Amino acid sequence: MTDFINWLSGMVWNQYFIYCFLAVGLFFTITTGFVQVRHFKDMIRLMFQRKSSESGVSSFQAISMSLGSRVGTGNIAGVATAIALGGPGAVFWMWVMAFLGAATSFIEITLGQVYKSKIDGEYRGGPSYYIEKGLGLKKFAFAYAMLTIVANGFLLMNIQSNTVAGSMASAFGISPIITGLVMVVLLAMIVFGGVKRIAKVAEWVVPIMAIGYLVVTVIILGVNATAIPAVFTLIFSSAFGVEATFGGIVGSAIAWGVQRGFFSNAAGSGGETFEGSAAEVTHPAKQGLVQALAVYIDTWVICSATAFMILITGLYNVQPSGSKALATNIPGVEAGAMNVQLAVDSVFTGFGHIFIALALFFFCFTTMIAYYYKSETSLAFINRNQKCNRAWLGFLLKFGVLIFALTGSVVSASTAWTLGDIGLGSMAYLNIIAILLLRKPALKVLKDYREQRKAGKDPVFDPVKLGIKNADFWENEFKTGRLEKGIAPEKSKLDRPASGKVQPLVK
Repeated sequence: MTDFINWLSGMVWNQYFIYCFLAVGLFFTITTGFVQVRHFKDMIRLMFQRKSSESGVSSFQAISMSLGSRVGTGNIAGVATAIALGGPGAVFWMWVMAFLGAATSFIEITLGQVYKSKIDGEYRGGPSYYIEKGLGLKKFAFAYAMLTIVANGFLLMNIQSNTVAGSMASAFGISPIITGLVMVVLLAMIVFGGVKRIAKVAEWVVPIMAIGYLVVTVIILGVNATAIPAVFTLIFSSAFGVEATFGGIVGSAIAWGVQRGFFSNAAGSGGETFEGSAAEVTHPAKQGLVQALAVYIDTWVICSATAFMILITGLYNVQPSGSKALATNIPGVEAGAMNVQLAVDSVFTGFGHIFIALALFFFCFTTMIAYYYKSETSLAFINRNQKCNRAWLGFLLKFGVLIFALTGSVVSASTAWTLGDIGLGSMAYLNIIAILLLRKPALKVLKDYREQRKAGKDPVFDPVKLGIKNADFWENEFKTGRLEKGIAPEKSKLDRPASGKVQPLVK
């Protein structure tokens, strides 16, 4: 079974797929006119908008939920793995992935907002919604929804609980099964509370945990300040094959930098569109910009913090798959959270294991909450037009998620990571096809946003004016004049999407 799983992961993450990520990101960067650069000020301004409603969450809550999903074990163990398999140059390609991925993220989040629906009193959106409404491909949309449930609710859940259990065992000697049971109880308290409770938890926990992590990073860098220029030199020279030791593994640096960068920020997978679609905004591009900023925060800030702690202290090994070791600075230590624990210990003796264990708990737990939310939203899509009550499916999903959160704490780390890579990569295959086909409506929305901003207006979205079909939520809100009058959208009479035949926008 292990051989089959590894083979399947290799099929998903082949070299063509990895370079495809960079190509798609470059394509959207050019076609949007470098949206991730031109509108950086707007990203900052819009992020702090706290307008919410009974149906939707604020932009700040949405980005907190998104960061809660993005910031997890990938930002700690994932970065250490990238360095171990791709060398220090992998960090540079993580940065490149984030820059290009921000444009991709803008496109997918904007589409999520354009084609969102209001189901059972809450805003729902994501790839399944824009695939069905924008492309008219119901089977394609259903396939993505099912894949999201399996990937997020089960496969990816394994990685987070596995990492937490391992770190708790290392720091406090707690049995992994005990850690798993505690996480299941805490997770159950959250998932039975609905999207509003999820948003409230993320709004408070995510900023606190991220700031705490960065404070420790700054102290470690401060102690080793004289080595900072050398670290930058090492990263750039290794990324382009100039550095003597790691110059021959540029291919591995690119592959693992992109793969682990993608695992961290998930830009292009469609997995981060769910939170953004739940935001209360007057124009889809607004949340597209906010969520693009989340990619920068996740990779350029949090992942970089981890990378610099590891590299500046020299506590890493480098051994590409199938090759001999190029660096053995900490013999016998497997790449992962232990690298960061040792880095923190180098300055705060005896504190590293405890700090990283607690950081991973919060990072991974909020990610698990977000994974459940994505699965729940996908289930809502599948059930939205069913005449019979299928509430039992929701309880079945909750039960399944809790079971996998528990089993993930005791499976091997390699199995957990491989299954997660397969799940997230598979989602990206389908989503990239969808957003490429739907690029025209997304670009229309961006153009409309820019024109309204240039005219000194607070942008308000009118899909009919732009010729965008099946944006039924927005059509209703604009017709009633509620957006222009500043009336909360939840007062709209539109409780569900139209159940009739969807006319595809793109033929």
